[in-house]
Amino acid sequence: MPNSGATTTTDEVLDGIDLSGRRILVTGAASGLGKESARALAAHGASVTVLARSPARAAGAVADIAGLVPGADLEEGVVDLADLSTVRAFARGFLDTHDSVDVLINNAGVMACPFGRTADGFEMQFGTNHLGHFLLTVLLSPALLEGPAPRVVTLSSAGHSRSDVDLDDPNFETTEYSPWVAYGRSKTANALFARELARRAGGRGLRSFSVHPGGIITDLGRHLTDELINEMAAFAQERARRTGSGDTGDSGITWKSIEAGAATQVWATVAPELADHNGAYLADCGLGVLGANPGVNGFMPYLLDDDHAAVLWELSEHLVGMKFEV
Repeated sequence: MPNSGATTTTDEVLDGIDLSGRRILVTGAASGLGKESARALAAHGASVTVLARSPARAAGAVADIAGLVPGADLEEGVVDLADLSTVRAFARGFLDTHDSVDVLINNAGVMACPFGRTADGFEMQFGTNHLGHFLLTVLLSPALLEGPAPRVVTLSSAGHSRSDVDLDDPNFETTEYSPWVAYGRSKTANALFARELARRAGGRGLRSFSVHPGGIITDLGRHLTDELINEMAAFAQERARRTGSGDTGDSGITWKSIEAGAATQVWATVAPELADHNGAYLADCGLGVLGANPGVNGFMPYLLDDDHAAVLWELSEHLVGMKFEV
């Protein structure tokens, strides 16, 4: 792909690519990066299942995308990742009517919200960002593994650099709650999940990647207060100084358009050159760089901790009450 990098857009990634006949599911597709990914993929012929946390949001997104892409093959579904009963209900209905899935994009998420618990009692960020997607992926795995070259793309974030996962207290039952630490734990969990999924299902042909989209102004930031924004900026500035890489400006963050922010997850969906990099962490339409600035395209060493990834997987199976059978 020519001129790939931080400013590459979804349409540039997909230029010349025909996705006709491929079924792609996108969570959090009612707005932001998910909606842009769904639009771009549908515009290039994919059959896209638009997933959102309410029927109204899903229907609205489908109507908007259909207006932008006349003739698009779209269907809607309801998945509230903070309520695992909706994940199970969607998966049951979907598997009743679909034999296979080509790509699942685990895009939805919540960021730096006040302390809360999901309908199932999990800390909100860990429960929504990781456990909801974990269960959805496991439930859809029979259909994914029927595809000729299935992929699962899971959004992580530079926020993973705030914290490794806490396998002893994942739900902040004994630890004092911090919105940014909780977000960091959940984003590390996303990356470790992608890596462990690659290890477990790679032999069946499945490819799994985690993605840092970059800094984008979307509805994900709806919980941010001035205090949280200042804390984020201070941490990002220190992170940039510590790694000595990337021109991130005064904020310590490189900002992107929504079209550029969604590009890496779309690239992970289609790029043939990623076939030999199963489990990789991606950023700026390329492979992540160990030790570089996570605010740009770097990642922390603990994203390569396979022991942590395996224990997190087993813990997740226990918490959601569902085992993954390859």
